[in-house]
Amino acid sequence: MRRTTTFVLVAVGGLLAGCLGRGEGVDPARNADAQEFTLTIVANAAMGGKNARGAAWINDWVIPRFTEQQRAKGVNATIRFEQNGAGDEAFKTKVALDFKTGGGGDIVELDGIWLGEFAQAGQVRPLDDVVGRDEVDAWDGWRQIPAAVRGLGEFDGERYGVPMGTDGRVLFFNKELFARVGLPADWQPRSWDDVLAAGEKLKALPGVVPVQLNAGTAMGEATTMQGVLPALVGAGEQVYQDGKWQGATEGVEAVLDLYRRIYRDGLGDPVLQQEANGRDRSFALFAEDRIGILLESDYFWRSVVEPRNGAARMADRDTTVGWALVPARRPGAGVGGQDFVSMSGGGVRVVNPNTEFPRQAWEFLRFLNSAEAVKSSLGGGAQLTQRSDVNDEVLAGDPMLSFVADRVLPITRYRPGLADYPKVSAALQQATADVVSGRSPREAAASYRDMLVRAVGEASVAGG
Repeated sequence: MRRTTTFVLVAVGGLLAGCLGRGEGVDPARNADAQEFTLTIVANAAMGGKNARGAAWINDWVIPRFTEQQRAKGVNATIRFEQNGAGDEAFKTKVALDFKTGGGGDIVELDGIWLGEFAQAGQVRPLDDVVGRDEVDAWDGWRQIPAAVRGLGEFDGERYGVPMGTDGRVLFFNKELFARVGLPADWQPRSWDDVLAAGEKLKALPGVVPVQLNAGTAMGEATTMQGVLPALVGAGEQVYQDGKWQGATEGVEAVLDLYRRIYRDGLGDPVLQQEANGRDRSFALFAEDRIGILLESDYFWRSVVEPRNGAARMADRDTTVGWALVPARRPGAGVGGQDFVSMSGGGVRVVNPNTEFPRQAWEFLRFLNSAEAVKSSLGGGAQLTQRSDVNDEVLAGDPMLSFVADRVLPITRYRPGLADYPKVSAALQQATADVVSGRSPREAAASYRDMLVRAVGEASVAGG
């Protein structure tokens, strides 16, 4: 399996590299006045299969509404939906091949983590180049997308696409367990020390794990996104900044020391971090009132402990589960001088620079991200979207998701969308595993740096 994964990544890298420089000579005004056009939207979604709700929304709502809207203007528009149900890497490979050969859909949905890789390869271009800056600037929808969320569709300071939605990470806590040790129901830690102090109090409860901060390699990317990266931005560093990956920096050592304080001082369960189903097990333990504090995304609230259909249902979720912003290491120590921090993920839609109808593709992209369309895509459910106006309406009855929309999204950060990121993430996971198993933070940081240098090269690594 390791050999297969490596081959796929190398193959994708080759496809991307093979298209460097493509897109030169893009003409934003090409066919701008066409009264008849055909556009294709490509998504990793399939009716009755993967991401079925999104596929049904495109097929049954988006296409009829948009074509009707165009018909009312006297324009004959045909929208084709290219469905896919492949694994993420297989879909990425397909899109890269399409772009390399000058084809592909006019609108393509990408995981935000891929954007930088496609941008560096020249396979996607800034919207200003493809559509025209004046056209892009004129869209009033930008005002409804918080600046931090717009970052999901940006790379090197340029707008490449429009975010499709996002999430946010917070500290969840059990208010009943807190009450038993004298902690407040409106708990809001202001530093890592505050979190650890709460954990120390929770240690008095038999059978309770005070703090769950994902660690180790068994939890995979969950360790990185629900553990290392939120802590790292809280220590004032982003994993990739100033053109380099952070190696054995002060921030990385501080994060690994936080893991030491949790897992070597009896605040966390080191065995849980090594189990193949450790993350799911942590969800179950929280639902059973056996974990006090858990760092997770809002997915945990709306899909895991959701009282009716959650994977680890909590009938008393609404009264028992509390949430708080993730504090920086100490006030003002977070990236950008922030007191509180978060990490987010999500998808982005881009306009293919090979499109024959750039202005029409941009109009279609605007339609896909209109308030009406975004609200319709939720299917009546409550979930964070990219648009503040939609969030204000659909999340009004959900205080937790409203909290994320109002307080977390304005301060959040995103993973770097670069080809080397998976290798860096794996190295970070191993570093936390080293600390949990007994190595010192300094030793773990040094080993992490060595692994990082082997993966990305000495010149791409910061920190001694």
